[in-house]
Amino acid sequence: MDERVERIFRAAAHVKGRICGCAPEIGIVLGSGLGKLGDRIENPVVVPYSEIPGFPVSTAIGHKGNLIYGTLGGRKVIAMQGRFHFYEGYSMDLVTLPIRVMKVLGITTLFVSNAAGGVNFGFRIGDLMIIKDHINHLPNPLIGKNMDEFGPRFPDMTRPYSPELRQRAKKIALEAGIELKEGVFFASPGPSYETPAEYRYYRMIGADAVGMSTIPEVIVARHCSIDVFGVSVITNEAHDDYSDNYVNDGEEVIEAADRAADKMCYIFEKLIETL
Repeated sequence: MDERVERIFRAAAHVKGRICGCAPEIGIVLGSGLGKLGDRIENPVVVPYSEIPGFPVSTAIGHKGNLIYGTLGGRKVIAMQGRFHFYEGYSMDLVTLPIRVMKVLGITTLFVSNAAGGVNFGFRIGDLMIIKDHINHLPNPLIGKNMDEFGPRFPDMTRPYSPELRQRAKKIALEAGIELKEGVFFASPGPSYETPAEYRYYRMIGADAVGMSTIPEVIVARHCSIDVFGVSVITNEAHDDYSDNYVNDGEEVIEAADRAADKMCYIFEKLIETL
């Protein structure tokens, strides 16, 4: 057997043992500063990444490094409190390992979130943007020998983010008086923040927000025929010009994401109730 597949099934067997053989329906990936949704999971079983065979350890700011199994919105969920990034030095197989592990455990829907820089001039700090499409400048995680156990060599990406889930989320937000944006997410390798010229370029090619994660997970989820819903929390605003003392700061990104997290948690939980 492909050793990548062996690693996936070995990790899944460990997690399955920790959750007493239960099968989650929904997977959740919580990005920078957005881990508080994990605190709303009822009857939680917490499995640190460090205890899972073959799992990397998350080193990014604001990523706790746990899998949490339990109930949210009346459904069995398994949530990642923190993800793995290409910029941490991990291969794409390791970056996306948890998605395939969750597939083996039984999920059929994946919720992803991230903290993202605003590229669209209409976005403000704390806005929530439903991801309707993406532009990928990270290595594609499907490069290499195809894992036939999980999906086809050439998976369709016409609708990477479920139109039905996006419409349900808009209805939930409208009823709750929460303003939602919708747009295209751009992923770059990082870890350096973007230059003003790069921001202008991303805007010109159709991006509304930019980050350093998420898309590899989405590609692998769609390869596995998992439905995906994604939200970016906008943590800084686009500018036409930058002052001489302007600085992008990682701690400020986490703080902005934390302030917006309650709105995102509400939408996620209510949307899960509809599944």
